[in-house]
Amino acid sequence: MSDESQNSLPTTKVARATRFAKTGFNVGTNYIKHYAKKAVGAESTTEDLHAANAAELYGTLSEMKGSVLKVAQMLAMEKNMLPTAYAEQFAQAQYSTPPLSGPLVVKAFRDAFGKSPYQLFDEFEPEARQAASIGQVHFARKDGKALAVKVQYPGVADSIKSDIRLVKPIALRIMGLNEAQVRPYLEEVETRLLEETDYKLELRRGQEIANECRGLPNLQFPSYYPEYSTARILTMDWLGGQHLKEFLATKPSQEVRNQIGQALWDFYQFQFNELHRLHADPHPGNFLMRSENGGTLGVLDFGCVKEVPADVYQLFTALLAPETIADEARLTALLTQAGVLRATDAPAMQVLYLRTMQTSLELVGRPFRQPSFDFGDPAYMTALYALGDDLMADPDLRKQREPRGSEHFIYLNRTYVGLFALLTELGAAVRTQ
Repeated sequence: MSDESQNSLPTTKVARATRFAKTGFNVGTNYIKHYAKKAVGAESTTEDLHAANAAELYGTLSEMKGSVLKVAQMLAMEKNMLPTAYAEQFAQAQYSTPPLSGPLVVKAFRDAFGKSPYQLFDEFEPEARQAASIGQVHFARKDGKALAVKVQYPGVADSIKSDIRLVKPIALRIMGLNEAQVRPYLEEVETRLLEETDYKLELRRGQEIANECRGLPNLQFPSYYPEYSTARILTMDWLGGQHLKEFLATKPSQEVRNQIGQALWDFYQFQFNELHRLHADPHPGNFLMRSENGGTLGVLDFGCVKEVPADVYQLFTALLAPETIADEARLTALLTQAGVLRATDAPAMQVLYLRTMQTSLELVGRPFRQPSFDFGDPAYMTALYALGDDLMADPDLRKQREPRGSEHFIYLNRTYVGLFALLTELGAAVRTQ
């Protein structure tokens, strides 16, 4: 087993709180070192400080796994929210984290099945092929079939609520908010995170969505095996292919990248418009790409699925419609329905939010308003991130700290930002209508 594997995992509230406290102390020490160096004229840049703190924080998140590491994955997708050092460190969470040791994996199987994985499968690799935030993936074989066996880290489900309680004061302090203002949003995140720990739910959703999307071209989904799955262990087919970074290193042709990008776009549009639910975790680690047959896309991990209520679907679609941006009265009514505008807002505040949303919706909705869109032009994502920077820098908006809008938009926005980022990195031109 690798020296970097973990032999234990902080699972109790006290252990996890203590680990957070240690991290806070170490981050504080980094600040002291930074300013001490500057005081004596030694070289210490802000970038050095960010790098030291990012490494410290990522080390803690990797060790604790679970919901706090999931937050790192989400932040890695929102690059404009983070200094470069943090974005680069957290991007590691999209692909791998230190795996658990063999004895802990065997214990998980004995707890679930009363047998070791070596008794259940004809072949089982004790070292994880991939390790992420909620669980790690092992390669196995049974009756000649290559299988991916996902093993959940012990204590993850129990730790989520306590983790959010630990993270909440930090988030509230950074954003300058009180708990009542963010309660619906935190409850939405907590609900999705708890769902991700239920592998029985993931198995059912994976089977349902794969079956419903079976007619879409160039997509591959694994079959699942209920007899080798529980609430904390999930067994499915081992899909071939490469994650995005490895795939791009093979220098695939533009035609292949376009075909995979089209499959990705069609998959998300079909889910949203026909199924009214979304695979809401579009980070690179959840897709496998192959050049064969002109380009195919394997879809993994249905742990995070956002069910979209009918009224939210209608509202989200209406906000992106081309006629909405040009019709100020219609946009005002929709933004009021969404909770972005309020009757109690001062007229100047109404104008500020209205203008801000007009600018944002024009940019975000641009791919939907034309027959095709070239995500290979990085200027689009640059403009999206620049918009985020501009909004965060606006002095009037900075004063308005409380969150607005439907809590359902958290995962809808996350999904489409992640989708756009994937398509941009892939460099794909797709038919969008």
